[in-house]
Parts: sequence; structure tokens; C-alpha cells
Amino acid sequence: MIEKSKILYLCAGFLLVGLATLGVVLPLLPTTPLLLLAAWCFANSSEKHHRWLVEHRVFGPIIQEWQENRRIPKKAKIIAIASILVFGTYAVGFAVENIIIRVIGGVFCLIGLLFVARIPVRQDPKRAP
Repeated sequence: MIEKSKILYLCAGFLLVGLATLGVVLPLLPTTPLLLLAAWCFANSSEKHHRWLVEHRVFGPIIQEWQENRRIPKKAKIIAIASILVFGTYAVGFAVENIIIRVIGGVFCLIGLLFVARIPVRQDPKRAP
């Protein structure tokens, strides 16, 4: 019988792949982080599904680049930074009234920005010499 945690990881992996698929066409839904989380969930639940995702013709190269070189596509980095700035500014500046929650939210946004800013960008293979 499959462990409950593996079932949860498997369900989360499929949910994340679904959201990542939507992110391909919706500009503010970050495809790359969702795929990386899905790969992690599948790695903890099903070797078969993890292999399927890593070998997928569309999603596989993004995950492989991260696993091998810890790099993400430039578009993913731009979207991640823009999302943090737009939604973080809205949440911290307008949606929350409590000053303590604003400060904590601002700190988390800053940490997120610094983390994403430090991730190297994958070079576009079409433009490589």
C-alpha cells in the first residue's frame, strides 16, 4: 500500500504541473518555479512520474537545466521579480493594515527578491554561438 505522504506528494505534483501548464499561457503565473516544485513532489512520491516530467519535451529542459546547472530561463526570472514587486507592493502597501504584518511581509518580499536575483539565467540556445 502507498504511504499517505506519497499520495499527497503525487497529488501536489499533478496540481503543480496543471498550474505550470496554465502558466505557459498566463503571463503572471510562474511556470518554472511550479515545475521545479512538481519535480520535487514527484521525486518524493513516484520515480515513474518524476522521470516523465524530467523527460517531457516541453517541461523537461527547464527542470534539467535547474538540476544540472541551477539556472532558470530569463523570462522566468523577469516574471518572478515582477510578480514579487507588483503583488508584494500591493500586499504590503495596500492590502494589510497591521504595521507588524507589513514589516514581516516586506522582509519576505525582500528575501524573495534577493533569492531570485541571485539565480543565474540560462542562455537562450538559439542565440548561442
